[in-house]
Amino acid sequence: MIDTKLIRNFSIIAHIDHGKSTLADQFLLKTGAITAREFRNQILDDMDLERERGITIQMHPVTIYYTPPAAGGAKERQTYELNLIDTPGHVDFSYEVSRSLAACEGVILLVDAFQGVQAQTVANAYLAMEANLTIVPVLNKIDLPTARVEEVIAEMQSALGIDPAEVLRASGKTGQGIDDVLQAILARVPPPSGDPAAPLKALVYNSHFDTYKGVVVYVRLIDGVLKKGQRIRLMRGGTEHEVTEIGQFRPAMTACKELSAGQVGYFMAQIKGLADVHIGDTVTDALNPTAEPLPGYKEPKPMVFSGLYPANNKDFESLREALAKLKLNDSSFSYQPEVSEGLGFGFRCGFLGMLHREIIQQRLERESGLDLVQTAPNVTYEIRTRKGELLTIDSPQKVPDAGQIEEFREPFVRINFLIPAENIGDLMQLCSERRGVYVRTEYLSPTRAILVYEMPLAEIIYDLYDKLKSVTHGYGTMDYEFLGYRAADLVRLDVLVHHKRVDALSTIVHRAAAERRGRKLLKKLREEIDRHLFEVVLQAAIGSRIIARETIAPLKKNVTAKCYGGDITRKRKLWAKQAAGKKRMKQVGQVEIPQEAFLAVLEAE
Repeated sequence: MIDTKLIRNFSIIAHIDHGKSTLADQFLLKTGAITAREFRNQILDDMDLERERGITIQMHPVTIYYTPPAAGGAKERQTYELNLIDTPGHVDFSYEVSRSLAACEGVILLVDAFQGVQAQTVANAYLAMEANLTIVPVLNKIDLPTARVEEVIAEMQSALGIDPAEVLRASGKTGQGIDDVLQAILARVPPPSGDPAAPLKALVYNSHFDTYKGVVVYVRLIDGVLKKGQRIRLMRGGTEHEVTEIGQFRPAMTACKELSAGQVGYFMAQIKGLADVHIGDTVTDALNPTAEPLPGYKEPKPMVFSGLYPANNKDFESLREALAKLKLNDSSFSYQPEVSEGLGFGFRCGFLGMLHREIIQQRLERESGLDLVQTAPNVTYEIRTRKGELLTIDSPQKVPDAGQIEEFREPFVRINFLIPAENIGDLMQLCSERRGVYVRTEYLSPTRAILVYEMPLAEIIYDLYDKLKSVTHGYGTMDYEFLGYRAADLVRLDVLVHHKRVDALSTIVHRAAAERRGRKLLKKLREEIDRHLFEVVLQAAIGSRIIARETIAPLKKNVTAKCYGGDITRKRKLWAKQAAGKKRMKQVGQVEIPQEAFLAVLEAE
């Protein structure tokens, strides 16, 4: 059993692409967890998508052992156990960051020596401060010829109140300063305060599904000891299981005899049900349980909803199984079955943001080999009806008739833009077009500023990030936090094809933008639907009021081609017969909307 004084649990937090995974690689190399031959970039990012995109999507824990140089020539050298939990940097995955921080006593706040303090740096630093964690500030990439060391340290002092004397300088690429960072962790981060003699109390901070072993549960032990063969209880569900394997990530899963207070590791207990493990749950001894469970986590709230349908309806059950597996590895994702006239059977899925949505779709397609169709993303709304009911709307089809609505509310967020000062005017113009409410401007330095706005979430999820990068030539970053729901003049925009409403193409929009959105949508649809033998009318409507219209002209067959010369009345009879047939077809004809049309319109959104 290891002494808790020799344990340090810490996390690395930073903005996306500031070098978290590279720094973690150097820790593994420096402490001998991997050899120079095994070393490769971003070794903890083991998902194909993570390696391709160069980003961390899921947290990756690893246990390393570090023996610092003996002080003052002493012969006694103690070995410390360092538990590092690598975290994602993208705004969509801030929930993963908050989970990993709950298992730590300290954090390394990493800042790029060229890019400086960014929006996610500020957001993650505040998350760590709220959790009362010790912050070890580190300036990374000091080997770059473009490094602005003194300027960036001044930005850290200005934005986060960090003492410049405490900032360590390192390079994850060359390994420069890594020993100083490791020694600072030992000196500054406090050891965990747990009692190995107390009843078992452990926090479940993550889990994943293994095809051969079942559910692998990631735990941080607060009190007590966890051993193989022990009977444990998951306090939230009240289920009991027998532990079959215990281990730590070094960085591969390595079995051990026991885990004691303060340690981080995993266990397996033949948990077969995907829904039996809850992130934030407390694990305790079934025979000698702890009195109080841990507070756990706030449940993540999906902010963006989208329909997910198999391109082939026969794959519906395969999609259901794939979603169930993915749900265990990613508890921030939700889904429920739904039916669409245009797309058949599928699922309504909830995501943390647009990148999260894209990652989920790609993981499903790769890991399950499914071909998927997604409907236009939309956020959740609230509607207060005239009867006094409060409805939560995650799909345009659930919006009641306008006569029943007392108040339509949409989610608002506070959004922080960190941009070059010269782009302030362009960004203000962009925000005002998207119904943004200006809050304040703060200057980090003469050339960089933080611009704070309050804005509807629906205006952010489509392409605001792309537009921000375009306006600031790639130098702008953003981060947002949810504020609550506010009343707005919103309507459901319906698309009618041949006078029939197509539910999969309905969207919720602000009344002022409804006509422009409707026209854009119909133009795209007209390009994708094939011509029929009768005229096809495309309409955009709010309730019963038509606000835009496009027409697809019919195919013309020359019925008089065989008539050459002769009396004109013969041709007139044929034309009249053709007109009557077209009129009947227009009344009873069915318009086939190809799958490609749905896809093209959803991309145009």
